[in-house]
Amino acid sequence: MQALMQLGKNGITENFMNTLKTSFKTHETLKLVVLKSAGHDKEKVKEISEKLLAELGNKYTCKIVGFTLFFRRWRRAMR
Repeated sequence: MQALMQLGKNGITENFMNTLKTSFKTHETLKLVVLKSAGHDKEKVKEISEKLLAELGNKYTCKIVGFTLFFRRWRRAMR
């Protein structure tokens, strides 16, 4: 089962990061939809994914499909 979150006009805030990290305690995968208000640009979505991965750490990977980001938590750190 995967969790579903949306990123809106407020962008990546401290509260958003806390919610993201908390959802990974119960889910292994997370689907994050980037809304139009957050910026519907392919480069912007890539920047968002890189920023989130940097804050989450090296146990996470991300796959971008359109304006949707799929995050996965691994048991061991990725090299």
